[in-house]
Amino acid sequence: MITIYHNPKCSKSRCGLELLKDSGKEYQIVDYLKKGISKEELKNLLTKLQMSPIELVRTKENIWKEQFKGKTLTDDEVIEAMIQYPQLIERPIVIVGDKAVIGRPTERIKEII
Repeated sequence: MITIYHNPKCSKSRCGLELLKDSGKEYQIVDYLKKGISKEELKNLLTKLQMSPIELVRTKENIWKEQFKGKTLTDDEVIEAMIQYPQLIERPIVIVGDKAVIGRPTERIKEII
């Protein structure tokens, strides 16, 4: 089963979802902005992405600039920031089994589906 962590307001995320629809494969959508995201979920995503927490952060978001830019944060503090402000999480994230990619550019999604 394919899972997409999707932000409907994001054009890249919508393109990623469209790619999944066009693939004809079965998938599930996680609207993490509505549902929220747990620490365990984030750590699992980071493992599948093979990334550090800061690599998953959208550092150009105003919330990041206003509250965290220039601060030295531990990995756990970065994870807590993403839990509190899920819009900081890069998107879309597509998971297939034990692998995941950030769908930027969208073609990266094709690599794992």
